[in-house]
Amino acid sequence: MPGLFSVKTLPNATPLRVLIAATENGAGGTRRPPSPSPSVSRTKPTKKTPDKSGIDESSLENPDLGPFLLKLARDTIASGDNPNKALDYAIRASKSFERCSGPGLELAMSLHVLAAIYSSLGRFEEAVPVLERSIDVTDDALAKFSGCMQLGDTYSMMGRLDRSIRCYESGLRIQIEALGDSDPRVAETCRYLAEAHVQAMQLDEAENLCKRTLEIHKEHSAPASLEEAADRRLMALVCEAKGDYESALEHLVLSSMSMIANGQENEVAAIDVSIGNIYLSLGRFDEAIFAYQKALTVFKSTKGESHPSVALVFIRLADLYHKTGKLRESKSYCENALRIYAKPVPGTTSEEIASGLTEVSAIYESLDEIEEALRLLEKAVKLLEDTPGNRSTIAGIEAQMGVMFYMVGKYGDARISFENAEAKLRASGENKSAFFGIVLNQMGLASVQLYRIDEAIELFEEARKILEQECGPCHLETLGVYSNLAATYDAIGRVEDAIEILEYILKMREEKLGTANPEVDDEKKRLAELLKEAGRTRNRKGKSLEKLLDARSAKKESAKRWSTFGFRI
Repeated sequence: MPGLFSVKTLPNATPLRVLIAATENGAGGTRRPPSPSPSVSRTKPTKKTPDKSGIDESSLENPDLGPFLLKLARDTIASGDNPNKALDYAIRASKSFERCSGPGLELAMSLHVLAAIYSSLGRFEEAVPVLERSIDVTDDALAKFSGCMQLGDTYSMMGRLDRSIRCYESGLRIQIEALGDSDPRVAETCRYLAEAHVQAMQLDEAENLCKRTLEIHKEHSAPASLEEAADRRLMALVCEAKGDYESALEHLVLSSMSMIANGQENEVAAIDVSIGNIYLSLGRFDEAIFAYQKALTVFKSTKGESHPSVALVFIRLADLYHKTGKLRESKSYCENALRIYAKPVPGTTSEEIASGLTEVSAIYESLDEIEEALRLLEKAVKLLEDTPGNRSTIAGIEAQMGVMFYMVGKYGDARISFENAEAKLRASGENKSAFFGIVLNQMGLASVQLYRIDEAIELFEEARKILEQECGPCHLETLGVYSNLAATYDAIGRVEDAIEILEYILKMREEKLGTANPEVDDEKKRLAELLKEAGRTRNRKGKSLEKLLDARSAKKESAKRWSTFGFRI
């Protein structure tokens, strides 16, 4: 009987925002736009406010009214007064510019301000067409560039990372046409775009942009500049994600040297944490401990004992001690981190706390304390507002909760968690990603346990199509879904389909793992059982994947017991 294949731990849908970018002096810190644009904040959406200006429409034709209303809108935003009032001013300013001067730079600028106010009110859907129009109404390169970048930021806050990247790419093209391809401002935009590619796990694109950024900064900046240090930190992140730990370590060491030369003590400590992570991945545990303890000393002295940066280092040490088998020390560091998150210092964001709780949860899961791990994940979800920008993060947490519910036999709860994650990923436009395919696979497994077999087949088939596209037909994740699909086909009587898929899986595993691998032996046993049942012998001739996975319409009744299905971690 074919077995069901699953991964134990899902990767997060989208990591929290990469925070390696230039600050005013070029050091790493919170991300900022590479061009002047009105700032926006993520707040809860508010109800639409109708235009209650009561102003005579004819007065909008006064050429002095547009600049006056635009200044009022900006002043109202700066003062923190009623944003709806600022919105009213901005709408009227845009109407006045359109009537008096028509398409041009002034109208584009007023539309930028209007879109920023819509975004600050959480009304992103209304900000998008405003920004699209701002790009069309002017030929000014800087205004077009600003509109593209602001539109990209808006899509990012909506969770539409694919559209966000396209807007950033359009902005970069406009900027290069205006400034040339070696201008330092182009480097800033390249880094900004690279961060978005990292968030989307498009690592090759991110690496190429990082290389380009480094080349520009080497040409225009002094050796060991803060700009180069920030570039290298991002490049290290890309190399680490690609598994190239030695290159990542080299970039981090060079970045650290630049930060030391510029007196950036806290940045050096943050890089030490990253260096510790690389040493941990390489199994160089003593060096990792030294890097973490060095960073911990700096953070405690400069930020205080209860700062989230301190909690983050505690989590890293907890993970290290867990991997080295020192479980008591690991749990102690987890508890230290949780005490900090229980009483956060002013300025700590809910996203920081939720991220920390998620990481601690993973350690508790490894310690087989599933109930505590679930409790922490539930708390993390409650901390994150269900806004478009947070949907991918919440989906990742809910998917992980689904895995844990499945592990403890709560299949109904697991199905609900996976459904919630699936809905959020679809709403965010991430329904073609590899992560989405993995979520569908896990959801299918939960459906199997609930005897919802037809639903399970639909989920496995959709997961197969996505993973074939994103990972390729020979990837282990894709082969795992094939195995699940073969199991469900067998259970409903489609034995021939199951045999054909298993023959393909076995062929791929023999090529990748060798004929003596235990996983290959398992697949041989499953296939032999089906062949015996069908009165056949193994067909060793390879078939095209298209033929193997051709869904057949006929379905037969089957009395097979689901308890014979294996669950392979």
